[in-house]
Amino acid sequence: MPLRQLPPFRRQRFAVELGGSLQVCGTMLKYLSVAALFPLAIALGYGEPVWPWLAAGAISAGVGLGLERVPGSQERVGTREGFLIVSLTWLLAAAFGALPYLFVGEAPLDNPIDAYFESMSGFTTTGASVLTDIEGLSHAVAMWRQFTQWIGGMGIIVLALAVLPRLRVGGRQLLENEMPGPDHEPLTSSIRSTAQRLWLLYVGLTALQALILSMLGWTGIDDRMSPYEAIAHAFTTMPTGGFSTKAASLGAFGASSQWVVTVFMLLAGVNFALLYRAFVRRQPRAAARDQEFRAYLLLLGVASAIILVDLLGEGVLGGEAAVRHAIFQTVSMMTTTGFASIDFALWPALAAMALVALMFVGGSAGSTAGSIKVVRHLIVGRIIRRELDETVHPEIVSPVRANGRLVDEPVLRAVLTFVLLYVGIFAIGAIGLVIDATRTDTSVTPFEALAAAATTLGNVGPGFGFAGPFGSFAEFSGLSKVIMIVLMWLGRLEILPIVILFTPRYWRR
Repeated sequence: MPLRQLPPFRRQRFAVELGGSLQVCGTMLKYLSVAALFPLAIALGYGEPVWPWLAAGAISAGVGLGLERVPGSQERVGTREGFLIVSLTWLLAAAFGALPYLFVGEAPLDNPIDAYFESMSGFTTTGASVLTDIEGLSHAVAMWRQFTQWIGGMGIIVLALAVLPRLRVGGRQLLENEMPGPDHEPLTSSIRSTAQRLWLLYVGLTALQALILSMLGWTGIDDRMSPYEAIAHAFTTMPTGGFSTKAASLGAFGASSQWVVTVFMLLAGVNFALLYRAFVRRQPRAAARDQEFRAYLLLLGVASAIILVDLLGEGVLGGEAAVRHAIFQTVSMMTTTGFASIDFALWPALAAMALVALMFVGGSAGSTAGSIKVVRHLIVGRIIRRELDETVHPEIVSPVRANGRLVDEPVLRAVLTFVLLYVGIFAIGAIGLVIDATRTDTSVTPFEALAAAATTLGNVGPGFGFAGPFGSFAEFSGLSKVIMIVLMWLGRLEILPIVILFTPRYWRR
């Protein structure tokens, strides 16, 4: 039934629920505006203008306060409202992140679409960039790009649940809609306590990586790794983001730094609840027993070996360099981090195709990685096996299990629905990019369009062609960038919370 045909009391109830959702979005935007203080401090330290950060923070805080005053009730925030809150919050966060780019006015980020693309890529931890001169950015802007990925990595909603007591209303629904993956096992009975522990682990691992990288610079092992660079790259490793302050990404640093980043990318692709149990609660056997974790390591090992053999066989690289770059790029692409240690767009066809395939794998559920996730591939494989067994032997009952536990039919349906939607949206996005490239006479091959759609929907980052690891998405038209912005948004929120908003039933009671 259309909204205008609803009885007056139901329209009033709808308005109250919608107002409550906007109030929660306003609260989160208001507190998110405080993040502008960090680049402001960087700007002060380097003698750069501070007014863009003051203006961006003030505008975002003002919009947040305005939304908080929308008539409504937060007491009605539930599962249904959680979809709207999470979806709108990411759109608002990207708008807030784009403001400093526009105010600073450094080309091409002085264009609204480019600024919003860069900001959405940051908060969704995608890592795709429209910049052609990254090293020409001011220190504050460069660090802001890194910081947006760090905030978006564990999730704005999870951060809000950890620090804002007011958001305990509907907290479970918000956490389930925000955290990536089909299964979430809270560490505690309190959603706020779970969010706090995940964020403490996230902060701790980020600080540890920054310290190790800084020590490489201090000791002269990699004198190109200054404390500024160490912090900047730690900010984009743990969220599996991939932004770098260098045009050559991690290729601008030494082998020791690349190995350290590889280890932390691998950790970032693991379920954070599993990491918490293994490292904080000292239960390492929990990781050894986890089927998804074992499959995650197996896939990384097999993919690394395939790429290494191809590189050695084609004579592209040899020795330690071949091993390092093969493992680094495999971990980077599968965890959807998107760092580059070398221009892999120039690699042989088999290695390039393997890297594109890894864009569809992703890390573990409950990690900061994007894409489909390993556990969904496991479940789909077991569904296929069950159907084959029951086709041959109709009388048998073959339940699907994960880690020894029975997977309910609603979860199986949800996994299949997600995978089908993911593939369908990827195809639509790729076709849209090809059509727009033809319309605008942009030099994009079908393979490059497929890679661009895969890398933005999977929140991976680099593509191929001019959008390769050392390239830029600047050559895409404005419409193509809008398509990729939508793909990044859909991919970060795992499609369903957004798609549901476009169904008529969502707006009915």
